[in-house]
Amino acid sequence: MKKVKFIQETLKITQSRQKSYTDVSRKDLEFEVDHWVYLKVLPMKGAMRFGKKRKLSPRYIGPYKISKMIGNVAYELELPQELAAVHLILDRHVRKLRTNKVASLKVLWRNQFVDEATWEADEDMKKRYPHLFESEEIPN
Repeated sequence: MKKVKFIQETLKITQSRQKSYTDVSRKDLEFEVDHWVYLKVLPMKGAMRFGKKRKLSPRYIGPYKISKMIGNVAYELELPQELAAVHLILDRHVRKLRTNKVASLKVLWRNQFVDEATWEADEDMKKRYPHLFESEEIPN
């Protein structure tokens, strides 16, 4: 038990030391409506991003204008149509469980091949991309 207590105390000391190092360099960013921001682009292995591959692909894109504040740290941006993540909805499938039904959509994402399309929950897609469900017919 003495060894376990010693290890726990040593871990707490180490964690607090590391936290104090990161707290010094961290700063809170605050934005207002009508500010301009850059977006950090996550690397996608083997994917062509914005016409460039690997080292030459951009790390940040923008600037984009903040149109609305959604929460304390969430903002809505005015993005151009070519940055929309969803390219096409390929298929729809309803899976029957014991008591309810779960609808799924097969989504082809931008910059991916057809065999890389993923199945996503219908409700999540309607919340995240409502503009796709206004005019387009989804296959049954």
